[in-house]
Parts: sequence; structure tokens; C-alpha cells
Amino acid sequence: MVSRSVIHSVIVIIIASALSCAGDYSPKPRGYFRIDFPEREYKTYSGDCPFTFSYPAFAVISDDGRLAEPCWLNIDFPGYDGRLHISYGAVDGNLVDYLEDARKLAFRHTVKADAIDERMFINRADNVYGVLYDIHGNTASAVQFFLTDSASHFFRGALYFNVQPNRDSLAPVIDHFREDIIHLMETFAWK
Repeated sequence: MVSRSVIHSVIVIIIASALSCAGDYSPKPRGYFRIDFPEREYKTYSGDCPFTFSYPAFAVISDDGRLAEPCWLNIDFPGYDGRLHISYGAVDGNLVDYLEDARKLAFRHTVKADAIDERMFINRADNVYGVLYDIHGNTASAVQFFLTDSASHFFRGALYFNVQPNRDSLAPVIDHFREDIIHLMETFAWK
């Protein structure tokens, strides 16, 4: 048999619980870690490849020897688990193929993308033309681009992070590196 004090305690707990929920209550939204970025500083890549460009000073350019072609590079962003994959190809009557491949690789993300914005890039002074693809949504790559002189050279890049895609948590990092990619495109020149 249950004692009166136990019943009394249960009733007090139920009443206290009911009264404590009477006020406005909303759960805290899910938060993400604060992300600090280094000051924007750039250095120039001018290796053995037929192009130069500026990239973030904290980034590391690597060619680990396993890449398929010469002048295929990776720009790694230490601390952010991000990598900009760079590929280069000489144009020899195959510009249309390169352009179509770049378009297909960007639009391959339409399954998960909410939208894909294309932004034309033209630098007549250095004979550099291209497109920046801004891919919105939980996609594997959020920013891709290509640059060409339309006659001899084709240069392509795609930004990836080694994490599960979550646009909400990656948005500040993507926005930051998009600015660096735009800077790379603006400073790009053929040798």
C-alpha cells in the first residue's frame, strides 16, 4: 500500500511540473562553432605551369604526384578541412569539350542543389574569360569555376570540404573562400 506522503509528493511534483511550463518556452536553436578566419593576405603562385594567380597566404599548394596530369594542383586550407582542386589542360581544338565538361561537373550537383548561379568573368587585358558557378544547397561542392583564353589554355577549379555537406554550418566558410576564389580569378594571368 502506498503511503500518504508518497502520494502527496507525487501530486506536488505534477503540480510543480505543470506550473513551470506555464510561461513562454522555446528550445534553443542548434548552434554551430564560431569560425575565425585569418587576415586576408595573398601570395602568388608562379610555378612551372603556364599561369599565375594569387591565393590565400595560409593555404598550401600541393602536387602529391598522384594527380593525373601536370599542372593539376590542390590548394589546401589547413584548419578548415577544405581543398580547391585545380586542373589545367592545353586547348587544341577541344575547347567545346572542356567547356561542356566544366558545365556537366557543376550541374552534376543539381540533385542536391537548391539553385546554381552562373557568373561570367571577363578580363580582356589578360585574355582571361570564365564562369563562376555558385552552387546553393547541401552539395559536395559549393563553388566551381573555369578560366580560359579561348585558344590555348583551360583552367578549372572546384571547392570541396572533407565533411558531410550542411550548407547552414558551412555557409561562413564557403562565403569566405568564395571571396578568395574570386580574388584568384581576378589575379589570374597566362604566362
